[in-house]
Amino acid sequence: MQGKLYAIGTGPGSSDLITVRAARLLGTLDVLYAPAGRRGGDSLALSIVREYLGPQVEVRERHFPMSTHGDEKEQVWDSVAEEMASDVAAGRQVGFVTLGDAMLFSTWVFLLERLQGRVPMEVIPGVTSFAAIAARAVFPLAMEQQSMAVVSCTSPEQELEHALRQHDCVVMMKVYGRFPMIRNLLSRLGLLDNALMMSEASLPNEQCFRQLSALGDDVALPYFSTILVNKSWLA
Repeated sequence: MQGKLYAIGTGPGSSDLITVRAARLLGTLDVLYAPAGRRGGDSLALSIVREYLGPQVEVRERHFPMSTHGDEKEQVWDSVAEEMASDVAAGRQVGFVTLGDAMLFSTWVFLLERLQGRVPMEVIPGVTSFAAIAARAVFPLAMEQQSMAVVSCTSPEQELEHALRQHDCVVMMKVYGRFPMIRNLLSRLGLLDNALMMSEASLPNEQCFRQLSALGDDVALPYFSTILVNKSWLA
């Protein structure tokens, strides 16, 4: 049997938001790679899919450093990509799980750069965090002729302001650590009433904040926090 690599989006966090296609595939894999943010730490992506794994699957957790040191990251991506390529060459069905959707702000893309064209592969889409947030908060992402942008809040403030001015709806991901600046920017642009934030969407500790002006600079936000803005909808 020919080996193949599958990138599998797990969805935002709740195990029942994984797609049927992904659940069926997970039961047939020979090897599953799961990213962990800390050495020896638990993999959230793995915890989401564990109930769908077949008894034959070999689970390999790999630490992907969150540091800004490019050389360290490159070495890890190179090493894991070579492991995966070797498994596929041996005729194994190999999976890589990643939170949300594999093609959006995902570690998978760095592996894709190294493996595309080298091994047979398929990407299984997943529910994005912002789609889950919109549903959970009953807050439309975009309507009719509205334009929508998805931005990372690690971008410079002027780029975030440009997106907020140019688009009717904006998804602001990676809010953690930059909330005071983002709140002040939304206030300056008169958009606080049209914005909400959700942390850990679909997980047991989910929190939804509809009055961002009431949150102080010292608010302790979970890592997985995202803001939705819709200029035609009140939060």
